[in-house]
Amino acid sequence: MHALPNWRVTYTGLTRIPALTDVFSNITITHAYTSTFSMNSFTSALLYYDPLHLGQPAFLDTISGNYVPFFLIPNLTIQEQFAPLIGFDITTNSQTSLRFEYAKSRQLSLSLYDYQLSEVNSSAFTFGGSYRQKGVKLPFKIPFIKADPENTDLNISLDFSIRNDLQTNSRLDQPNAYSTGGQKTINIQPNIDYIINNRIDLKLYFEQQRITPYISTSAPIINTRAGIEVRISIAPSTTTPGQ
Repeated sequence: MHALPNWRVTYTGLTRIPALTDVFSNITITHAYTSTFSMNSFTSALLYYDPLHLGQPAFLDTISGNYVPFFLIPNLTIQEQFAPLIGFDITTNSQTSLRFEYAKSRQLSLSLYDYQLSEVNSSAFTFGGSYRQKGVKLPFKIPFIKADPENTDLNISLDFSIRNDLQTNSRLDQPNAYSTGGQKTINIQPNIDYIINNRIDLKLYFEQQRITPYISTSAPIINTRAGIEVRISIAPSTTTPGQ
């Protein structure tokens, strides 16, 4: 079930300003919030006792000193996130685009068995951009491949993100919390996509992910992928003879 009303606000009115219309075809500002409150399960307490039928517990647990309720709930979870807290999506008239987002989230999990509260706080910065240019000629020739000057298309894109996750635990009868995990994740993905003709597409890609843990029991991890991808279309042409 929902804990608070969720909302999403999107504003695109900046492109109506004449000075910006000559440069940008789209300027979008976004803000959103979502929140949920949930429980995994619940059971009826066998020791629940209400002699006066008032709907109130009257039996004390001799171990914890608490009243035995009608329902036993083992876990409660609250999750809320600003996704994004603020976001910008900009496209110029020359088909160059830029994206930026700053997001924050938090998840609280309360265990009613051992009375511990687990909290995960996250923040993320995301940046992306792309550039497109038609009629670009390569400075070198590719063997056995003939480029079509009318159909050549160069697309350059870059995606970059930084995410921080910090996990802490605390007991309800103690004022201090202690760190139990967390990490910083950095992703970078530059790509170059070159359409040689209507059948051959050449792509150069690079992807790297760096994970740096905040606790000494985990080791840093770096994953890297890079390569050249050639896509060839063998579908028959739909152009009829004489056209």
